[in-house]
Amino acid sequence: MEASESRECTAAAAATGGGGSPPRTAADMRDGDFKQECILGDNEVKSTAVVKYSAVPPPAAYARLQEKTDLKLPPSNWLRGISQLGQTGATSLGTSKKSKPFSSFGMAYDFIDCIGNDVDVVSDSENIKKLLKIPYSKSHVSMGVHRIGRTLLLDELDLQELFVTSSQTGDWNWLKELYQRLVDPKWQRKKKSREHFYQKAILSKFLYYSINGDCAAEAVPTPIVQPEENQIEVEESWPAPLRTPASVPEDGNPQEQGNVPLGATYVLEQVASTPNEQNLITFLNEGENSQGLKNDFVRNILWTFEDIHMLVGSNMPIFGGGKYPAVSLRLRDSNKPINILTGIDYWLDNLMCNVPELVMCFHVNGIVQRYEMIKTEDIPNLDNSSFSTKVVKDIAQNILSFLKANCTKEGHTYWLFKASGSDIVKLYDLTTLCEETSEDKYQNPFTMPVAVLLYKVASNMMMKKVQNRKHYGIIRMLLLNCIKLLDKERHPQFVQFIASANYMISELFQLNEPPKQDENGSTLNENSDDSYSEDEDLPEDSDDNGSFSNGSDPSDDNKAIAVIRSVGELSVPEKYKSTHQIRPSCAFPVCRDTEERCRVVLNYVLEGLKAVDGSIKKESDLPAADPSIPIPLKYADESECTGHEVLQKQIALFLDKVGPVHATIKLPSQSGMIPNTWQYQMKLNLIFKASRAYFVLSDAANALQKYGRALRYIKLALQSLDAYCCLINNLSPEVLFFLSQCLTLNGDIQLMLAQNASNRAAYQEEYSYQSREDQEILHSLHRESSCQALSWATELYLDLEYQLSVSCKCYEAANELLRSCERKVNVVEHHTQVLKRLGNSRNEVGVFYMNQSAAMQTEGTGSKGITALEQELWKKSFSYFEKGIQDFETIEDETNAALLLCNTGRLMRLCAQAHATTGANLKRGEFSPEEALYYNKAVDYYLRAMRSLTRWEKHPAVWDSVKWELSTTYFTMATLEQDYAPLSRKAQEQIEREVADFMMKSLKYCDTHTESARQPLCQYRAATIHHRLASMYHNSLRNQVGDDHFRKQYRNLADLHYNKAVKLFHLLKDAPCELLRVQLERVAFSEFQMANQNSNASKMKTLSSALDIIINSEYPFQLIQSELACVQAQQSDCHEHREGNAPENDSSTFNEEEILKLVNMFETRLTFLLFQLIKLLTTKRKSSGIIDDQMALKNYKYAYSMLLRATADKDTSLLQRVEVILSLLKQLSS
Repeated sequence: MEASESRECTAAAAATGGGGSPPRTAADMRDGDFKQECILGDNEVKSTAVVKYSAVPPPAAYARLQEKTDLKLPPSNWLRGISQLGQTGATSLGTSKKSKPFSSFGMAYDFIDCIGNDVDVVSDSENIKKLLKIPYSKSHVSMGVHRIGRTLLLDELDLQELFVTSSQTGDWNWLKELYQRLVDPKWQRKKKSREHFYQKAILSKFLYYSINGDCAAEAVPTPIVQPEENQIEVEESWPAPLRTPASVPEDGNPQEQGNVPLGATYVLEQVASTPNEQNLITFLNEGENSQGLKNDFVRNILWTFEDIHMLVGSNMPIFGGGKYPAVSLRLRDSNKPINILTGIDYWLDNLMCNVPELVMCFHVNGIVQRYEMIKTEDIPNLDNSSFSTKVVKDIAQNILSFLKANCTKEGHTYWLFKASGSDIVKLYDLTTLCEETSEDKYQNPFTMPVAVLLYKVASNMMMKKVQNRKHYGIIRMLLLNCIKLLDKERHPQFVQFIASANYMISELFQLNEPPKQDENGSTLNENSDDSYSEDEDLPEDSDDNGSFSNGSDPSDDNKAIAVIRSVGELSVPEKYKSTHQIRPSCAFPVCRDTEERCRVVLNYVLEGLKAVDGSIKKESDLPAADPSIPIPLKYADESECTGHEVLQKQIALFLDKVGPVHATIKLPSQSGMIPNTWQYQMKLNLIFKASRAYFVLSDAANALQKYGRALRYIKLALQSLDAYCCLINNLSPEVLFFLSQCLTLNGDIQLMLAQNASNRAAYQEEYSYQSREDQEILHSLHRESSCQALSWATELYLDLEYQLSVSCKCYEAANELLRSCERKVNVVEHHTQVLKRLGNSRNEVGVFYMNQSAAMQTEGTGSKGITALEQELWKKSFSYFEKGIQDFETIEDETNAALLLCNTGRLMRLCAQAHATTGANLKRGEFSPEEALYYNKAVDYYLRAMRSLTRWEKHPAVWDSVKWELSTTYFTMATLEQDYAPLSRKAQEQIEREVADFMMKSLKYCDTHTESARQPLCQYRAATIHHRLASMYHNSLRNQVGDDHFRKQYRNLADLHYNKAVKLFHLLKDAPCELLRVQLERVAFSEFQMANQNSNASKMKTLSSALDIIINSEYPFQLIQSELACVQAQQSDCHEHREGNAPENDSSTFNEEEILKLVNMFETRLTFLLFQLIKLLTTKRKSSGIIDDQMALKNYKYAYSMLLRATADKDTSLLQRVEVILSLLKQLSS
């Protein structure tokens, strides 16, 4: 114990460097912490004290006075301010001076980390002792109580001094009237006796006598001046609301001039007089160091008494020396025994200060008689003053429970009062009573200190908000109560608190955080899990558990919010246990969705902006401009610019405005704000917060496809940033990054609006709406800027081309801004996304121009030649495609780069189509070199796309798409060169070689084996290629004369490709006509071969092969039969219901015409084959009588006659003819 106390004092001395009261700093609080735990009274009471701060050197050894020392004589060192006794004022007239009315606030300011959660009570040690002695004392108790979070601040409310001040100013007359009505109708100030002053004087002299060493003093035979009866005690009194020039005598008559402490209102006026350009920290520090708010205790102790944590201030002198390094000195009159009140007083003082010993000096009429040393744990057992420490513990717990259960409103001033000689303790809500009177609530001198403390506690918790999200609800309530106490119109000097509090509340809301969901999928509040709420842990109140009564008996007044009917109840263990916890409504508000959360934020931002704007000086109050300093102006002459040129100039001006090369603004803003003032910094923060809220709103609306609303919100976000840029030129990388995010989102919205132009009316209605809140915020923004720098990006345009261009320019501007940002992970990721969006936007613009040029060709303008407008569209489209490819290649996005290369290839094909030659009769001419050039360019771009993808696994869908387009390009080149052969420039053989080469390349990139949605299309393409190649070689065979080698080669190739074409067409169910046409060409190919044959055997063999081909054509005829039956059924249904579908009828008629031609051709070739076979078999039968030939001949004759009869009947329908053919083919196949 002794060593510990020595360490405590040494640490304190090292921190302070001697006497006086240096400012409390964080280092002082840490270095001065000293902890010691005591268990007293047979383990009944646990007490732990931690010295948070000490302003005195190590305990001085006390001098034991000789017997017969006359304490009425003053020592030579009396009232000289010895450091061992602490401050002079602390011991000039006693062991401790009277506490100031704001002493708890001073301690709270210094140890702000303890306020709100860790500490239950903050007060002067004298107030704590007075409360714990209530059941034993008949003295009156009058204390002011304030709640900050879970912490109660207790201060003495000296009614005598208060009412004397009120008689001068009239500010507290309402409280005086209330007191006279409820407590004492005939109140008069009570005079203090001569004995009171006598006892304080000899105690002061005794302490100075007790200083050992160089400070020791001898008695000086100076007569003692006894105070007169009407002399006022020289000590701190209650502050007057206004500064009073002199002390006020008891009778109200002027006395000699003296110094009276400044009043609370004056103190706060001094705080408010701080220049506006000082920051908020200086503003608060000046307030707390002002008289009345300063923490001037020589010792601040964190005292834990059982489960109650208290921050107490103490001025009790502590002595040491020799065997007892820490003792407290007391002076007692031997003729007056120690009573229980004195014992409790001594015991509590020693517990709070960790003093293990008490030294009492007994005197008789001021003459020292003897000394007695008592251990602290023995004090409760002294004769005539014994008391139960457990009862004192119960009293403390009950009083705390009573106060916490009833002092529930932060910002309210509560009055705990017990009249002299009364057993009833009452609690009043002075704030509510004050508001009920005609007086203004700001006449309560506690209002401003409470508001400042609420703000400081919330600010301290905000600094650690990431680690303490569970405290968001508490922080919000603290700030809301602070705002509620302040009136910016009556006290404009406090608008800084109002603006800052609103901003901090807005910072509590996580704008871009998605709502949490429970296991069932329902939305939870993002802070609700950690919100402070103790209702679930508290049992319900009942009469059996000893709860207090809010009612009043006939002897009570109805103004008290709670009453303790008898002080004896405080000694009952756990009498008020059920109300021990505060039950504030501190849960963080639950927002249904992102829009509601952002709207709440914007509401607080608006209130903050109003506070800032209201504090800015009027134009007449601003300093005159210096004529030697030019005013920078930025302008652009747009008289010669239109359309895209205007857009380019506006973007250039904007990027120049936000660039990092400008000097810091030193001139007042447009509204009159001076840089580096609190208004300037706060408005920057509020504007930036508003822009973030609008950005989140826009992003949410964009996700819901409400593009008009999204554009309106992003416009407000960019207008906020425009105002922000007008206030500060050197934008931080974080602001530049956020600005790029806004421009990116704006580009997304404009692009979606362009892609959904059909809903433009609905989007226009969403865009035009504006809430009153948005209008007021915009009005505040217009005080700083016209907010037009980004208007080019946020308008709802009707021109689709311009809208796409704006989207693209937004991405370009965002890309430029990101180049100024540091290359952090989030910046790199966002830059990648911006380049991806920029590439996509450029692709959209390129496709738009390409589609326009295609539309011009479709309308027939291409027949008149290629116009300049078409060429301009091609150039624009190609430029955007090229830039988009570069964007995707920069971020190594091979897939999208391949898609843009594919679109560029499509553009080249479109150019090739435009260069197709036409003759005078508007018929298609030969395949031109220009066409070949552009088709080859298209092939190059498709091949680049495939090289970009490198392999199929990287992106199968894109890979297949590129291959199909490449195959299509080769196929188109082949068909054009085959159908419109450039015979004027090339030989037939060269053309055939090129066509075959193009066809085989097309076939190479046509995947017929992979199962996909495109497989039937690929199979049809491959079948068509083989059919065309077969037809080409068939034609070459007919035209080839003389060279048997080439004839044989052509015959083999034609036969090969015919067979492949038939196999592929057989796989398709929707190409019966194509299959039938290939079969007929094969028959014709056989007939051509038979024409060059001389022997009957060869002819018979060839005719039999041709007939096999005919017989194998049963499958296409089955498909044709099915199609014709469906068409006939549809026609009959339409006729019955007298309803028809013109397009379907036209389509079926066209199919019937095609089928009719093929059927006629098929019947002709079948008739010819049967006739030739019958002819050859008849000749052969005369020479040989083979039974098989006879059967075949009979079969052929029957089929031939049936076919002749069917073709001869003109009334036979097409379906019937097809059915006859099917029956004949079945008969022939048998």
